[in-house]
Amino acid sequence: MAVADKIERTESAGPRRVADLLGGARLLHHRIDTPLDAHDLIVGGMPAGALNHLMDKLLTVRHASGFEKALGMSLRTRQRRKDTPAKALNAEQGGRVWKFAEVLTRATDVFGSQSEAEQWLVRPAMGLDQRAPIELLASPAGAEVVEDFLTRIEYGAYT
Repeated sequence: MAVADKIERTESAGPRRVADLLGGARLLHHRIDTPLDAHDLIVGGMPAGALNHLMDKLLTVRHASGFEKALGMSLRTRQRRKDTPAKALNAEQGGRVWKFAEVLTRATDVFGSQSEAEQWLVRPAMGLDQRAPIELLASPAGAEVVEDFLTRIEYGAYT
């Protein structure tokens, strides 16, 4: 893949596809085309409805151990957010929701389906010291490790 293709995928299709998983322009109130658009959304307060939309799109991972830590909010907090979809998430919550959706989108690309991606997120991985990727999403450093691991898998160097 050419460098220009990678840049375009990162700056264009990636943020747009992540935004679609979060409800798209209808729920987010504007199009997300670039990482800077995503930053502005997160800092400006992502609507809680985006979290609700993501939850509705998840197949199995929302019941997994580690899911609450990956999102950085308890089940009770998620329930409160469900009841107030117009209320904005704070920047930390929005950032965690965005990162989870971003990793899920990337894993879907690598594994070919969202179902496979969700299964991968909850299974211990040899290349992650037998940790489930979802457990590592609890911190920015862990999320970076997961993203690097996905890149290694994508290019066939996953051990």
